[in-house]
Amino acid sequence: MTTKYYLWTVGCQMNKADSEKLAAGFDRVGLKATDRMERADVVVLNTCSVRQHAEDRAYSKLGRLRELKRERPGLKVALMGCMVGLKTDDLEKRFPMVDVFARPQQFDGIMGLVEGQPEDLGGEFWPTTYAIPEGPAAYVPVVHGCNKFCTYCIVPYRRGREKSRPMDEIVREVAYLTAHGVREVTLLGQTVEAYGHDLPDAPDLGDLMRELSGLERLARIRFLTSYPRDMTHRILEAVAELPKVMECFSLPVQAGSDAVLDSMRRGYTKAEYLAKLAEVRDLMPAAGITTDIIVGYPGETEADFEETCALLESVRFDKVHVAAYSPRPGTIAWRKLPDDIPAAEKARRLHRVEEIEERISQEINATYAGTVQEILVEGVRGEQPFGRTRTGKLVHLDAPARIGSLVDVRIEHAGAFSLRGAVEDAVLMA
Repeated sequence: MTTKYYLWTVGCQMNKADSEKLAAGFDRVGLKATDRMERADVVVLNTCSVRQHAEDRAYSKLGRLRELKRERPGLKVALMGCMVGLKTDDLEKRFPMVDVFARPQQFDGIMGLVEGQPEDLGGEFWPTTYAIPEGPAAYVPVVHGCNKFCTYCIVPYRRGREKSRPMDEIVREVAYLTAHGVREVTLLGQTVEAYGHDLPDAPDLGDLMRELSGLERLARIRFLTSYPRDMTHRILEAVAELPKVMECFSLPVQAGSDAVLDSMRRGYTKAEYLAKLAEVRDLMPAAGITTDIIVGYPGETEADFEETCALLESVRFDKVHVAAYSPRPGTIAWRKLPDDIPAAEKARRLHRVEEIEERISQEINATYAGTVQEILVEGVRGEQPFGRTRTGKLVHLDAPARIGSLVDVRIEHAGAFSLRGAVEDAVLMA
């Protein structure tokens, strides 16, 4: 009987890419996917610990798995992702029903749960094992890990130090994806502009974008997440000059107060961050720019918070991803800083940022009304196709359109979180 696997994923785009790679490995050795945990012979939970909500979801799944393991002692269980650190003693005590604990990208232990697995899957990061893409857009990790060690972040302790994939390996993977219908790739890294610094000849992200731009079937290139000090002028010039690279930036600031930024060990001042934004907008005035904000960080005063709000008002980001601080065990902030902002105050600050973001996003999106935007049709929700502008705006289409096609859309309605319009022309792709 064919072994079935159930793979559950929560967290960032990198986690999604990791799960797709693991699923490709399972498929390659003959396992079959199931969408019900109760029907699986192998269960893998790919976890995130950046936010408490993500951990809580994983704990809920683990509770159900404890019951399943009692009912079916032969069930194989693996826990992977950012909940798993170098030491697993505490996890092993809490969850004895888990057979394998695996850090991100460390798939070998999980594959060891598969009986009689004879095949070499290609070495580190499985460079010759590819998932069949589910649509015209795909995520492609290009640099793993992070060297920054911001005080609140667990990622460097879970994903390790920055390690870039060889450029030719990435080009081969993207060529494979485009041969299977992908028209847009998003290059991923915790700090994506760190790509290449550890490789021979030290290519940068711009060099990689130039190589990928030569792939005929590839229409669009995106990238995230950016870090201000890694974003060189040379990389920005590549984004501005290469037609296939979208002028869309995810550039987290986290706070508008220099005191908070220093406490977070972000590695830049507010003035340095604003100078980098000015550099982006000088080269690409219409670029879409999103950011991340943490409110209620230890020691954040009301004056600090007001500086963050003032920054949002002056910069006018296209979108703001905001979260209330929650201590992550193992981080510098967890070890050294008291979580001294009351939950109610964190919630008030979070809602204030959300209100600012919604108002400004609505005002920015309103400027798109009446314009014609090129959209790559990524999929259909209900009966309504959707895609994104070059600057990252979500657009819903009022009429059928072929998934994977580039269409010119006249924007007829602008909301705070998405646009809607009618197709004027379609550019059919090979």
